Amino acid sequence: MTLEIVGMTVLWTFLFGYIIVGAIDFGAGFFNAFSIITGKQHILSNVIQRYLSPVWEVTNVFFVFFFVGIVGFFPQTAYYFGTIFLIPGSIALILLAIRGSYYAFETYGNRGHKGYAFMYGLSGLLIPASLSIVLTIAQGGFVSMEDGNPTLDYWALFTSPITWSIVVLSIIAVLYISAVFLTWYANKTGDEKATDLMRKYTLIWALPLIIAASGIIYELSSHNPAFYDQIFDLWWMFGLSFLLWIATVLLIWKRKKYGLAVWLLIIQFALAFYGYGISHFPYLLYPHLTVYEGFTNQAMAISLIVTFVLGFALLIPSLYLLFRLFLFDKRYVQGKKQKEGDN
Repeated sequence: MTLEIVGMTVLWTFLFGYIIVGAIDFGAGFFNAFSIITGKQHILSNVIQRYLSPVWEVTNVFFVFFFVGIVGFFPQTAYYFGTIFLIPGSIALILLAIRGSYYAFETYGNRGHKGYAFMYGLSGLLIPASLSIVLTIAQGGFVSMEDGNPTLDYWALFTSPITWSIVVLSIIAVLYISAVFLTWYANKTGDEKATDLMRKYTLIWALPLIIAASGIIYELSSHNPAFYDQIFDLWWMFGLSFLLWIATVLLIWKRKKYGLAVWLLIIQFALAFYGYGISHFPYLLYPHLTVYEGFTNQAMAISLIVTFVLGFALLIPSLYLLFRLFLFDKRYVQGKKQKEGDN
């Protein structure tokens, strides 16, 4: 295994971690806002706030690792994507700032304020939508080289069906992943009404998830036949991912083993995500940049790999401790710690 593959695997793993943790976080914010706007905050808000309070700042840790790593391992990505992703990336950063601000306003200020909750929930859906644009750009067909500089064709990008297919999938995936997790979490708190409501949302978004994913594959067949063919070479990964989706939905439908459903969900998305990455290898930006052309020098690569492995070794126990003290603590999830603190 070459250093290029090791480096890309490390980065892909951190990006996958960001997608899962971020999806739960972003989706929870949306469901909280939706419950307040629809007058169902008495069912969901307490459960979601107990989840968000200790973890809402953790999400971006994975994104920071990935961002530093992509520039460190593949310096040329800063040149290519730094130019063409300036506007979508800036929008994402602004949305991150807005989301953090309105979370603070809604949580520590006027709790239950519809305006704060709406901005927090909406920005949580727009962030993955704006970041997903980079996956569209990487498909190729939107970037040309003019006088040696990459130029993005915005008209072609925003009128392409595959762009909106990926945007729609990113939003639906956020809602589905979050709904499955919150179904388990609400059940763990012993709140039957919240569990039933999140279970309902899970089943609502389950089928649209598969339809959106299928739509991307269909659009890819005409947009980039080479990637389309490689996806079918990895049919077993996507097929197994589909079977795990069925198993997850069945468990939620039958109200059984919600914890197992969450693990099946994670494996399902891992297979699809890594399969997607492998099908696009070795391109970072088709056809202009590959992992081999844009890779850093050997000494830098080894230093980054060691640093990331050590960082991962520090991050995992920290996350376990956080979850153990809060999310997996029976008194906390049932709200008993907060009541004791109030007394």
